[in-house]
Amino acid sequence: MNRNDQKRNRPQKGLIDPSQVKTFQVKKETELLLFLLEKMPNESRNTVKRILANQQVSVGGAPITQFNFKLYPEDEVLVSKRRIMKRSRADLPIIYEDDDILVINKPSGLLSIASDREKGKTAYRMVSEYVSQKDPKARIFVVHRLDEDTSGVLMFAKRFEVKEAYQKAWQEIVHKRGYYAIVEGKMEQKKATFKDYLEQNSLNLVYVSQNKVKGKLSITSYEVMEEKGDYSLLDVNIDSGRKNQIRVQLGHRGHYVIGDDKYGEPSNPLGRLGLHAYELALTNPLNGKQMKFVAPMPSSFKEMFYGKGAKAVEKQVSKPHSYARESKAVTKIKKAQKRAPYRQKGQVNHG
Repeated sequence: MNRNDQKRNRPQKGLIDPSQVKTFQVKKETELLLFLLEKMPNESRNTVKRILANQQVSVGGAPITQFNFKLYPEDEVLVSKRRIMKRSRADLPIIYEDDDILVINKPSGLLSIASDREKGKTAYRMVSEYVSQKDPKARIFVVHRLDEDTSGVLMFAKRFEVKEAYQKAWQEIVHKRGYYAIVEGKMEQKKATFKDYLEQNSLNLVYVSQNKVKGKLSITSYEVMEEKGDYSLLDVNIDSGRKNQIRVQLGHRGHYVIGDDKYGEPSNPLGRLGLHAYELALTNPLNGKQMKFVAPMPSSFKEMFYGKGAKAVEKQVSKPHSYARESKAVTKIKKAQKRAPYRQKGQVNHG
């Protein structure tokens, strides 16, 4: 690991001790009590109920006590020997919320979902416990993810059917995924597009490859917003959603994202990764309306290039909106809905 590797100094408090928990993966739709009885055949029904009531069970890191809590494929259920404490969130950075989705401005240093060892400190748990304050049976589902050290726009669905609708049509409905990136050095061109094939090695590190068969095409465009000293602030847009693609493609050309302890040894003047997902624009697959979610540029980014007290330099934040003209993606989605509608009769559409 390089000198900027902050993960090796991560506090051990809150991390999962494998000897204290059992983890189960959900393969089919069911209810929590029934699932636990199946996975813990040596325990009596009363014992399993007591474990649930004592908050020793979590789904996606969030403690659950409801016996009939609905489980879906890909859920992770954890049973702990100790009580899992609930956490109330009064400061959840919500960008947008309706009956179908919830969008937040994820802080840097926060996992989107649970990892092998970190189960509690996640955006998923934050949002789960927020919605459960209104309804103990409420669910949320991950629509897409951001790297742990990347801040910005992150979307969750409130129903499994909504999550499926967004994920199945993701490549067709997403129009823009914009990022602010701070990199080392000055770019050779003020504006350019990179097209590379990316592969992943046995250590789960992504790299630029010449193999067009095994590699996955990754398209990243950028435009220089500002330069200061040995650093550049870029407005980056991705046309593909490959793992770590911005960090890898920029680093491949010698312009590492600051604080990137995974792919290089760049300086770390802000004490965090210099990457922020500022915009997600897409077509709502449920009703065909256009939606745009924006997370303002972090103050540390602005101060680095424009000084303290700098006014917003990014594009104006826009609320979700709709356009009269349909795109090709909308037409394709509507045709698919006629074949397999995602909504039940009587449900309300939201833009």
